[in-house]
Amino acid sequence: MGILLSRIRRQIELNGPMSVAEYMALCLLDPEHGYYTNAEPFGVGGDFTTAPEISQLFGEIIGAWLINAWHALGKPEPFTLAEAGPGRGTLMRDILRTAAIDPAFKNAANPTLIEASQKLRTNQAETLATEAARTVWLDDFDQLPEQALLLVTNEFFDALPIRQFIHHKGRWMERCIGLNDHEALRWQVGTQRITAQELPRGATENEEEGAITEIAPARESVMAKIANHVAKHGGAAINIDYGHAKSGLGDTLQAMQKHEFVDPLIAPGQVDLTSHVDFEALTRVAMLEGAYAFPIKTQGDFLIQCGLLERAGRLGAGKSVKVQDQITADVQRLAGDGDKDMGNLFKVFCVTQKSSTALPPFGS
Repeated sequence: MGILLSRIRRQIELNGPMSVAEYMALCLLDPEHGYYTNAEPFGVGGDFTTAPEISQLFGEIIGAWLINAWHALGKPEPFTLAEAGPGRGTLMRDILRTAAIDPAFKNAANPTLIEASQKLRTNQAETLATEAARTVWLDDFDQLPEQALLLVTNEFFDALPIRQFIHHKGRWMERCIGLNDHEALRWQVGTQRITAQELPRGATENEEEGAITEIAPARESVMAKIANHVAKHGGAAINIDYGHAKSGLGDTLQAMQKHEFVDPLIAPGQVDLTSHVDFEALTRVAMLEGAYAFPIKTQGDFLIQCGLLERAGRLGAGKSVKVQDQITADVQRLAGDGDKDMGNLFKVFCVTQKSSTALPPFGS
């Protein structure tokens, strides 16, 4: 039995059922036994593969978009070039390599990684190599300097804790984690209610018994900080994650281990826990903070409109058939619409200071 599982059991025995948000926070972020403290989650040998790990094409397209956005925003100097939740640092490495095509952009940028895990910081410094010397690491968004910000997040919001509510006997009650007669973790209905005014859009008081809806105060808090900073100091934030464009019903909590979906309750601290991002909710938060949120795009549309196919063609020119086939497969995975592709499931959400500034492929 894992140490973290024992602690969770004791906490439930002492304090009663645990919310999904508290469970996720413990499983992922516990400083001693949390998933991101101890696991090697990324890549073929880990539990999941992110877009930057699939192909350099992803980071190069993001890097080119950032350069173009910097020009469209009036070339603020200096500015913070930041990534939150940067994993192994692969995306920032590819962005900074791409930045070499525009020395003015690279010279004005202050590379910054928002990362609380010391273990991951070490990995990121190794990935960035010589660029690590001028890179700044921050614990959270509150430490961002008061200057223009160009921010990238990729599969960041999905790992922030959520709360779940279940429609039980005509009321929306918090869905919690308790213990069964054998002291195994199990789902149960808690005592905390949510009012009709607090329900996300798409959920009503008249749903079927057992319907589930989710809210994400932690995500909304982070988005509020990002939008507030951009509104005050200028810049833009591009956020890439899987989720839905409209708020609604459904249990989207999932656990991943060795690239397979598993029960979220079986191995606390040893599996990755995420849920789908509600982009409609994040849009409302950004607008309330005085920023402008463009309508979301699918990852496939964004990458193709930003020149993915052309860049892939140049990358494969003169290469062996094997290399070209791999590039084709990578493009399909990143932008395709198949069941195992990212093109439709993943969305791209852009927040900027002014609605009058077009940031192609986003309109004004």
